Amino acid sequence: MRFSDNFFDKIERKTNVGKQTILDLANKLQQNDLKNEQTLREVIQELGQMTGKAVTKEKEDKIVEAVVNDKVPKDIDKYI
Repeated sequence: MRFSDNFFDKIERKTNVGKQTILDLANKLQQNDLKNEQTLREVIQELGQMTGKAVTKEKEDKIVEAVVNDKVPKDIDKYI
């Protein structure tokens, strides 16, 4: 999936996380198994820290469940 600069601009405006940081995280995600719950939880916490947003245990559990059970929308850019 290729993302436009417009996509990254939207993300940066909403999160204050730059394009290179996003690309570095994406690279890390590609090198790991997102079906591995521990890896996924680490990534969620890292994203929370990068964006300055607290991720509750309940929210983390919901995210993990969605990813592990393939319930993440394929057209995620329309939600941003």
